[in-house]
Amino acid sequence: MKPFLMAAVILLPILFGALIPLLPFKNRTQMMIYIETVVLADSLLVLTLLLNRPADAFVLFRLNGNLSISFKLDGLGTVFAGIVSALWPLATLYAFEYMKHEGHEKYFFMFYTITYGITLGIALSEDIVTMYCFYEMLTLVTLPLILHTLSREAILASRTYLYYSLGGAAFAFIGMIFILNYGVTSNFVPGGVLDPSKTAGSENLLLLIYVLCFLGFSVKTAMWPFGAWLPKAGVAPTPVTALLHAVAVVKAGAFTLMRITYYSFGTEFLRGTWAQTVLLIFVIITIVYGCSRALKETHFKRRLAYSTMSNLSYILFGVVLMSPLGLVGALSHMVFHAVMKICSFFCAGAVIYKTGRNYIHELNGLGRKMPKVFVIFTISGFALMGVPGLCGFVSKWNLAKAALSSTHPLAVAGVAALLISALLTAIYMLTIVVRAFFPGRDFDYSSLDGIEDPNWMMLLPLVLFVIAMFVFGLHSAPLIRAFTQLASFVK
Repeated sequence: MKPFLMAAVILLPILFGALIPLLPFKNRTQMMIYIETVVLADSLLVLTLLLNRPADAFVLFRLNGNLSISFKLDGLGTVFAGIVSALWPLATLYAFEYMKHEGHEKYFFMFYTITYGITLGIALSEDIVTMYCFYEMLTLVTLPLILHTLSREAILASRTYLYYSLGGAAFAFIGMIFILNYGVTSNFVPGGVLDPSKTAGSENLLLLIYVLCFLGFSVKTAMWPFGAWLPKAGVAPTPVTALLHAVAVVKAGAFTLMRITYYSFGTEFLRGTWAQTVLLIFVIITIVYGCSRALKETHFKRRLAYSTMSNLSYILFGVVLMSPLGLVGALSHMVFHAVMKICSFFCAGAVIYKTGRNYIHELNGLGRKMPKVFVIFTISGFALMGVPGLCGFVSKWNLAKAALSSTHPLAVAGVAALLISALLTAIYMLTIVVRAFFPGRDFDYSSLDGIEDPNWMMLLPLVLFVIAMFVFGLHSAPLIRAFTQLASFVK
């Protein structure tokens, strides 16, 4: 497999996406065919790369000295690229129906398609400089998506997103500079790149820089206290919020934190230090805080947003355990949460699209009128709770196992946080389900006349996500073995 194909899968959606407003489509159907063809073609190219991984890197261009924009597909990049390329075509299909009446479709799908390429750029980055550049480009291309409706709420949400992202970028940049100065290379190397001859005597300084860098990149994962932007971003169209919460932005944040922890600073340098303890405290607080806020929240999409905040910190909990089992747990939850959360968000979007209802108390009785959507939502809720037989149980089991095998005293507190989160998740998800299917004997169903399930463009992705939840839940062994082999370098 030729290494230049790695650049091709990144540039294809960026270039062809940029052409969308310029092309003279005769009708909307032509535009839809063009966009889906571009996305599907790129996903097939990514699949080809994953099955025939190039051994060499590809340098797109050099910046200065040894710094370059270059791509290489390793095991960790394979996982993230696989998630993105599998979910993006389905998200695009869903978006065609949802965006039918939203307006400015060409510009929406331009940024939506470009975001696909930028996210793949993060997945395929060979070094921290390339990853940082694409990470910041991700902020710039997703900002117009949040701003799309141009409502007052959208403008305020986009400002919050930009302020938090720029602040996080500043801290992440500091970390990158120190890696370039104290590392033997800027490339990602399993086990880390710090040069012992340079770090001697500066250990506490580098630990402080790691904490700052972690907090900077964690803005995209909405870790407390930097997660205020995520619920506010729910004002964006649902295809955007689903990608923000399940695939592109938050998973890019989790992915970059895996990179700097396991491939830049290195766990041998970090494990057992005060930096690990500090970050475990942040992560455990976020797990409980996110699900507690979700329980209190009455807005449908914002409740799911707080749920995302909590679940993303499950992944970070695995990362900060800094062990092979921790990395396996983090990777499994990164994959499975993407499927569970994009499904639940798309269910919420289908409800909003068909009814215009945004709040939990407005969902009474809708389970009878939209049975397919709410049955699927119920299954995704069970998966998020960690019910055995569904994928959420597998990843939570792996995280709990990693925590119990850890020697860090806060690991047990992390297990307690996972159990509290599971209980609160059951409450805030099932209250929606109960309202939808059992509104009470005196409920007037005539008030729901004309409401029905959406068409196949929305339902097909939802059905496929449910199938994936069961497949991963019942037959996850091959995937977990692959993750275990990937994490074998961690000492």
